[in-house]
Formats: sequence, structure tokens, C-alpha cells
Amino acid sequence: MAQRTEPHDSLDDFPTPPWATRALIEHVLRENCSPVDTLDCLEPACGAGHMSKVLKEYFARVSSSDVHDYGFGEKRDFLEHSFADDSSDWVITNPPFKLAEPFVKRALSVARFGVAILARTVFIESVGRYENLFSKTPPTFYAQFTERVPMIKGRLDRKATTATSYCWLVWHKPVRSPAPTLLWIPPCRKRLEKPFDYELPGRSNVCPQIDRGNYAALL
Repeated sequence: MAQRTEPHDSLDDFPTPPWATRALIEHVLRENCSPVDTLDCLEPACGAGHMSKVLKEYFARVSSSDVHDYGFGEKRDFLEHSFADDSSDWVITNPPFKLAEPFVKRALSVARFGVAILARTVFIESVGRYENLFSKTPPTFYAQFTERVPMIKGRLDRKATTATSYCWLVWHKPVRSPAPTLLWIPPCRKRLEKPFDYELPGRSNVCPQIDRGNYAALL
């Protein structure tokens, strides 16, 4: 059973199964936030581009980058790069676990409308994160997967299993709520997983347009 554990100095490369990204849009953003089909999105920890490819199914434009060159997107350190405030409509990513807190803080200044991170459920447990992040800027939505989201290092694997639970944490700006709204993401892998999901995306910093009519026919 895959466990998401990494050496201290290792690159945290655990590709997100595409259905888990679709679940964010289908069960969290579409039902609780404004439409995203005319908006742009930044994926700043894109790895090989599996999340970016899915985001392009929903957003008008998707820009992708990563601190390491995985053959997709720009090579760029999200925490060090000089971004203008409100320069992207949304920032959506699966950040390195040990850098998730600074990723959120940086993204909140970069994003105009919202930030969403995929995180292990245990991410919400830390006293330090509570004092430094959650007590000051709580997420708008805490969306817990009811299904497990298997992730293994360096690749997607349709047959992988995991004992680790995951959630989406979403900050919908302006953040006003004193506490997050708890949501459950219902079982949806069977419906949202597509035959082409496990093909490796090619190199690009803007994910190619997918025919939404053809995609809709697959739903």
C-alpha cells in the first residue's frame, strides 16, 4: 500500500490522479463558487502536468510551472518568483507537503478569486499551522474525500492503493468566514476517471485545449 513519505531533501513528486482534480471542480467549485470557464488558473507545482491537463478541461487558460524540470511547464520557483498581486484568477495545486503552508500564503496574494490545494488530511492537525495560517486565514471550504486518492512517487498508477486520506482546502476570496464549511466529496472515481488519464502529457506551459464537447460525451 503506497504511503506518501519523503526524505527531508527529496523532491515531493506524487502526481495527482486526474479524477481527483475533476472532483474539485465538479463537487466543490461548481457547487459553491462562481463559474470558472472564462477564468485563468496557475498550477505552480505541475510536475509532469497531470493536474494541469485536467484543469484545462474547465478553465479558459492554464499556466503551469515547477521548481524542477519534469518536462512540462516552465521551470520556476513559486516561492521565489516575483508575481504581481491578483495576477491569476485561481491558483490550484498539489504542493510539496513540507512547503504547503508557504505555498498557500504565496498563492493568496497571487490569486484574484481563489486558492485550492490538495493535501493530506493530517495537514490540518499541526499547532504551528493553526497559529500561523488557519487561525488567521481559515479556508472557506474543507472538502474531504470519502474515497482514498492513491498517489505514488514519480508516476500515476491506476492500480495503486493507499492508506492515506486526502482533502481539498479552498480559500474563496475575499476570505470572510471565521471557520471552514465542511464538505464531503462523494464517491466519484468511477464516474470521473477517463481512459486517457494515464497518458503522460507532453511539454507545454499552457495545456492544449481539449474538445469540451467530446469530453462532455465521456461524462
